Amino acid sequence: MRVPLSWLREYVDVAPDATPEDVLASLVNVGFEEEDVHRFEVSGPVVVGQVLSLEPEPQSNGKTINWCQVDVGEQGGGVRGIVCGAHNFGVGDKVVVTLPGAVLPGPFPIAARKTYGHVSDGMIASARELGLGDEHSGILRLADLGIDAPVGADAIALLGLDDVAVEINVTPDRGYALSLRGVAREYAHATGGAFRDPGDRPWHELAQPEGGFPVAVVDDAPIRGKVGATEFVARVVRGVDAAAPTPPWMIARLVLAGIRSISVLVDITNYVMLELGNPIHGYDLDKLTDGITVRRARPGEKLVTLDDQVRELHPEDLLITDGSGPIGLAGVMGGAATEMGPQTQNVLIEAAVFDPVTIARTARRHKLPSEASRRFERGVDPLIPFIAARRVADLMVELAGGTLDVEVGGALFAPYERESVALPKPFVPGLIGVDYRDDEITSALEMVGCEVYDAGDGQWLVTPPSWRPDLTDTWTLAEEVARIHGLDRVPSVLPTPPAGRGWTENQKARRRIANALAAAGFVETPSFPFTTAAQNDLHSSATGEHLPSVTLANPLDGHAPALRRSLVPGLLQVAHRNLSRGFTDLALFELGAVFLPEPGVDYGTATVPPLAQRPDDATLAALDAALPAQPRHAALLLTGNRVAKQPGQVAEQVALSDALDAVRVIAAAAGVQIDVAQAQRAALHPGRTGALIAGDREIGYVGELLPGVAADADLGGRVYVAELDLDALLAAAGAPVAAASLSTHTAATQDVSLVVPIEVSAGQVRQALVDGCGALLESVRLVDDYRGPGVAQGTKSLTFALLFRAADRTLTSAEASQAKLQGVEVAAERFGAKIRD
Repeated sequence: MRVPLSWLREYVDVAPDATPEDVLASLVNVGFEEEDVHRFEVSGPVVVGQVLSLEPEPQSNGKTINWCQVDVGEQGGGVRGIVCGAHNFGVGDKVVVTLPGAVLPGPFPIAARKTYGHVSDGMIASARELGLGDEHSGILRLADLGIDAPVGADAIALLGLDDVAVEINVTPDRGYALSLRGVAREYAHATGGAFRDPGDRPWHELAQPEGGFPVAVVDDAPIRGKVGATEFVARVVRGVDAAAPTPPWMIARLVLAGIRSISVLVDITNYVMLELGNPIHGYDLDKLTDGITVRRARPGEKLVTLDDQVRELHPEDLLITDGSGPIGLAGVMGGAATEMGPQTQNVLIEAAVFDPVTIARTARRHKLPSEASRRFERGVDPLIPFIAARRVADLMVELAGGTLDVEVGGALFAPYERESVALPKPFVPGLIGVDYRDDEITSALEMVGCEVYDAGDGQWLVTPPSWRPDLTDTWTLAEEVARIHGLDRVPSVLPTPPAGRGWTENQKARRRIANALAAAGFVETPSFPFTTAAQNDLHSSATGEHLPSVTLANPLDGHAPALRRSLVPGLLQVAHRNLSRGFTDLALFELGAVFLPEPGVDYGTATVPPLAQRPDDATLAALDAALPAQPRHAALLLTGNRVAKQPGQVAEQVALSDALDAVRVIAAAAGVQIDVAQAQRAALHPGRTGALIAGDREIGYVGELLPGVAADADLGGRVYVAELDLDALLAAAGAPVAAASLSTHTAATQDVSLVVPIEVSAGQVRQALVDGCGALLESVRLVDDYRGPGVAQGTKSLTFALLFRAADRTLTSAEASQAKLQGVEVAAERFGAKIRD
């Protein structure tokens, strides 16, 4: 919210010597965040001049310039010769002249310059050049603004260009501060200055005509049970001059507030919106058919809004309609068919209160944020529309020469009642931690507009003001007390953590895994859990068959409406983004939840309880039952080079073995032995895909992406991925493994080559050796897989390196050999393994 200081001073006492920074500091004290200070970037001698003569001079480039003699007053140097290319003025007109030494927005310094054969000793300025608007078709004639000032007068002060605005950030719960009325009240709270409420007008001035213009609200589909419009005030002003000039003080204030000047009628509605916080809309009364009806949109209806866009309307959209159909999106933007224009003579003024949720949804649905919707969706004072409508009417009478029609108008008004909040007297000191006196609490609440009554029994009854819809309970009232008396009084006390808390074993294990992968050179890249059903089918199944996915009702991205079943699609997106920016050597990983719905289960049936109500156990159980399984997974992706090209070293590309090594890093961090078995998956290359097995359970996969899948993800070269079910992996780990004592005795090594059927995996044979060799076996490692001459057709030779060690002695070769043969026997029993000759 931008607040011009000259405007602020109308409603609250501001010290004459207060700087913009002082004003911001005071507003910060009552909870507003300062943003910026805005000024007109005009300085130096800018004066009122009168054109004494004007000589058109055609130029060789086809342009005609005017060689003018302009009187700028004795202090400005008398009569000056000025070259001007505009043609919308004549002899005798008073204009704004920027003299040498002035600086205009840009910055654009003014100096005497030779141009078109003359020395132009200054410049006649347009509104755009002065920063007063976008109009640049001609220079600024003071007569068009209704100004008659003496020659040589200071034009900066005359046009309000010496004003300054402070900008504050207004949080969504404090919509009342999106007005001069609200900011002035808060400034009074901060400084103790006298506040003059612009909304304080006697009721007899606001009385509505009893009839003459029909207004109705017909809402047969309210959202959350709340009718779309609770108040609608219509006033009529006749005989306005739409071409009347907007006074310069109003233009300057609107520009400083961030709103461009359009026309006097539109400027007045914007001015009152900023002043009182109630958005106003004006209709050309002669373009309306019959009365006004506020209703929801009907199927197939369309509306051309003021920005000349055709809007396809939604049944939830709240509309302003007349006999011809929709004429405006309520609280968001008016329609082009009934807008006020240069020919407007009679105006219907609308001031209303609309449902905040309805307005917020409409603005977002049509991607049409506006100053009006910004205020309505935060809540408008329900007692201000009558005042706002009359304020607009008075300004149209004053500035546009209209006449208020006291016979014609209309209004719908729901009686306003605000429930009181019971505030126990010890509550505020207990919550804030400050020993406030009772009178400090009541004075702070009364200062913000609350009515406070002592109800006895150690509590007050507090009725919040109409402009503060955010004050709804004891906590928000306590926050107001702390804010008014200064947050610097709140002590800084660190909470004491309860004993016996800390990470669970699974949390520790996940942290170990993440740290281990990072130490191995991988980069963690968390991604959004949104993808497509097709990606879920491709990366979550072995054959690519369709699997159920959780689809969001209101996705952030309409192209990715499903929750992920796999982490791999997210890693592919991250890899593509990095490759597009020149990062070709990637080692990525992510730990996160996936969403695995059961077939045929509807997960959108649970009813969410009200936010202010603590759900009971049955409600929580129903909510949990309505959620799909969400196990945690770990996934990694490798592509590019593992060793970069450098002097004396050729580049080495990543390989499947690197992905397997990363899986072993995860297994070691989890304390689990993972075996790899040949497998197939829809997205992975046949023959380069492995199933990851812990114990007797498959917990994931590793392999190389099919070239077509990699190409669809815009990834070139070979891409290796792995994904594991972390929950299953950690369940296989069981209890934490205690570190064993290191033996000081020498190890004995043995090698064995076993011939087995080709379909038997090396992992199965390895496990047979482990089971058979017994406790003396310290490690077993596959060192060769041979298939060729010397080995029978349909078989293969697997060579393992065995390491044996005893804790209490040095093993003999016979003991190691005996243990090895015991393992060979188990392999022979299970798979018919034979020692290779």
